[in-house]
Amino acid sequence: MAISRPMLLVFLLLILIMTSQFEWRHQIVDFDMTPSVTPKQQQISRREEAVKEKNIQRLQELVRSLQQQILED
Repeated sequence: MAISRPMLLVFLLLILIMTSQFEWRHQIVDFDMTPSVTPKQQQISRREEAVKEKNIQRLQELVRSLQQQILED
């Protein structure tokens, strides 16, 4: 049984999203455990989180788009 190319792309994107979120959450936990964090580091961390959230949203939109294309075929 062969997997179609769009289905494979959706599967790979889902894996990418799940593993990326796990890694980011793990880094956040490590970051929260650091005793002294400067305000500048906190600001950078917040900006990085915002960028990551945007990337996650873009990936989710891409997955939805691919799923819709699969359903239309």
